[in-house]
Amino acid sequence: MIHFNEPPFTGKEMEYMRQAVENSHICGDGIFTKKCHAWLEERTHSPKALLTTSCTHALEMAALLLDIQPGDEVIMPSYTFASTADAFVMRGARIVFVDIRPDTMNLDENLIEDAISERTRAIVVMHYAGVACEMDTIMKIADKYKIPVVEDAAQAVMSSYKGVPLGSIGDYGCYSFHETKNYSMGEGGAILIRDAANRDRAEIIREKGTDRSKFWRGEVDKYTWVDFGSSYLPSDLNAAYLWAQLEQADEINDKRLKLWDIYYEELKELAGEGFLELPVVPEGCQHNAHMFYIKTDDIEQRSALIGFLKERGIGAVFHYIPLHTVAAGKKYGVFHGEDRYSTRESERLLRLPLHSHVSEEDAYTVCRGLKEFYRK
Repeated sequence: MIHFNEPPFTGKEMEYMRQAVENSHICGDGIFTKKCHAWLEERTHSPKALLTTSCTHALEMAALLLDIQPGDEVIMPSYTFASTADAFVMRGARIVFVDIRPDTMNLDENLIEDAISERTRAIVVMHYAGVACEMDTIMKIADKYKIPVVEDAAQAVMSSYKGVPLGSIGDYGCYSFHETKNYSMGEGGAILIRDAANRDRAEIIREKGTDRSKFWRGEVDKYTWVDFGSSYLPSDLNAAYLWAQLEQADEINDKRLKLWDIYYEELKELAGEGFLELPVVPEGCQHNAHMFYIKTDDIEQRSALIGFLKERGIGAVFHYIPLHTVAAGKKYGVFHGEDRYSTRESERLLRLPLHSHVSEEDAYTVCRGLKEFYRK
């Protein structure tokens, strides 16, 4: 069976977790958390990176740092995970969904400006499949209207836009280290903070509203409750698991890119004959092979293909249902403009197995299954 997903594992995770236990510090901000922070800051050139218990919590921290209030509006794509919206809905915001581009499945940068109102307090972009949104245009719009930008870069660790790491371009960047991601700590995430001036408040919010981080650095003689916050820091055991993969991040990235290239090259002929569509990576975007997807003719063909592959021991799945079409999306948000692509493209998209346990032969096997289906 070629599973759709298996959590990444390098072999060093258990040893590092044992070391964390032996250090008698398995709560947050231990030695492995510090190693992960240093790696993220070095790789992204961000003034501050903080591990969190999930990307959801990283997004919640961004909403708190932006002081989102009831009645504020937040612009984002409808084609994204619920957490992208939830973090701002929990602060009382109204979500303004915009349509996506059919080539990258990212929000259409040309639709943002028309969706801005006097109540707009943030623009949230989501880099689908680790392929960057058109950030130059988006940042120009944000600068023009003085609106902060949050990057939901859950799928984009090691991806870049014109040489700049994704997550480090907007005011805040949010990563995921869930078991389905390229690098995992089981459940976990991180927030990148572009402006060093926001570092202290981010640490306070993450540490239950206390200045405990300053205490550990010797900047205050005791720590106290100084602001609102929550417990957003993960155990050092989780960080130890993650560190084993960040140590080998380049090797993991190279392997995934090789598998992605096999899929692309093997399926080009089917695409050229009009049977399916392949992913698009615009010039200037370096992706991280987080996923490989194809697009079928329609939802009926996709369902038939999923069943066909399953019979041959291949796991393939569809992805998001656009948020504006479901109950919570209708309750907490509104779709601005016309839904030309969000629903239509979401019903065509099918994700193929791509993870650290997929071999090159597995990738060829998946491609043979697709060719068999379409050649019939």
